[in-house]
Amino acid sequence: MRGVFDPDTYRARREALARAVPGALLLVPGNAAKAMDFRANQYPFVQDGTFRYFFGLDQPDLAGLIDTETGDAWLFGEATGIDEAVWLGSRPSLGELAARVGVTRCADGAALAATMADAIGRGRQIAWPPPYCAEGMVTLARLTGQSLARIAASANAPGNLALVRAIVGLREIKSAAEIAEMEAALAVTARMHHAAMAATRPGVREHEVVGRFEGIMRAADLHFAYQPIFSGRGEVLHNLRYDRVLAAGELVVNDSGAKSHGGYASDITRTIPVSGRFNALQLRLYETVLRAQQAAIEACRPGVRFVDLHLLAARIMVEDLVDLGLFRGAVDDIVATGAYALCFPCGLGHQIGLDVHDMEALGEDNVGYDGENRRSALFGLRNLRLARPLRRDMTVTVEPGLYFIPELIDMWRGEARHAGLIDYDAFDRLRGFGGIRIEDDVHVTAEGGRVLGPPIARSAHDVEQAMQGDA
Repeated sequence: MRGVFDPDTYRARREALARAVPGALLLVPGNAAKAMDFRANQYPFVQDGTFRYFFGLDQPDLAGLIDTETGDAWLFGEATGIDEAVWLGSRPSLGELAARVGVTRCADGAALAATMADAIGRGRQIAWPPPYCAEGMVTLARLTGQSLARIAASANAPGNLALVRAIVGLREIKSAAEIAEMEAALAVTARMHHAAMAATRPGVREHEVVGRFEGIMRAADLHFAYQPIFSGRGEVLHNLRYDRVLAAGELVVNDSGAKSHGGYASDITRTIPVSGRFNALQLRLYETVLRAQQAAIEACRPGVRFVDLHLLAARIMVEDLVDLGLFRGAVDDIVATGAYALCFPCGLGHQIGLDVHDMEALGEDNVGYDGENRRSALFGLRNLRLARPLRRDMTVTVEPGLYFIPELIDMWRGEARHAGLIDYDAFDRLRGFGGIRIEDDVHVTAEGGRVLGPPIARSAHDVEQAMQGDA
């Protein structure tokens, strides 16, 4: 049970949630085990982040219930029998699990169904976080007596929306213990990235390097926080294939991170020159991205809107790209019109915590936007996951990048989009360049952003040194 906080932590979290959503019955389902190809052959289990935040347990097929009128909390699950003991070994009882997270009441699934039926019959307000998988939708439909269609549409019901906002308000502020969990994950992630740098060279297959750093993670008894990206086709933002042979002269993007024993994610990206040294153009563009990242990190302060950090990073990169002849005209115009999104079509980052895109299951707009900060309709900027002001002790990723995507260049050129601001001939000459992304996990403090974890080679010089095994 490594990584589980003390019972008082979970009790205090549930009490805070109860104060934020008074007079309701809050149903917090955990995730179910999922079969790969037959029932007994299951995917590695990943617990729902909201259930783990309030009920702390990493076992499948559990549910929590909080009565905000009385302050009572229950844990529901099924007792294990002899078959489970034979095949899986003995496990703690439901009562033992409940005690570990400060819950005094526990019962089986039939009791949960009866409790829900009684509450519905008495007209009580019942709220739950929006489900994001089929199993969760089916469970909620069964417990509430609603159709799957109504469950799917219930995310923005007033009671559920109030619960979502309360959960976001609590989960996005990280305690010292949560920060420690993230830094524990980053300690292993740093070793993974340095091993990847040392193993990257011409003629090596991408999957060989992935296997090298995955072995380091598994030797620490950790798992990936998300499926890693390791590719010489770095212009493909979420490239999940590892089937290429790395070639001299290209760049490879390594976006990978481990989860701590307590379930907290890390998310780090480094861009590596396969030849061991950046060439002149690679170095120029790499340092452009690095300057943008560093400026955005330093500006991560409470009250600063994340969208303004995104635009700050875009402006810094555009200034260099104008000098290189890729854009022309006023920098203000290139940023304001969204022309820069030809090579920066994604957002600057997102929250991170128990989920790598923290709380995104609750609805990206519910997590990253509010009544005063609404999603842009501009291409590129509309992909920004977080726009609203930062709060002290939030944790975010800061990950600017430059990507030269042939399909996007062709489409925009065919439309003559922003033709007065973009030199398409110059962009054409960068077909095959790939992409550059630099990403770190950042703790928002009153003094600015603090990069979490041990140093991971980031400057061009340090990356080149790490490729020689000197990190």
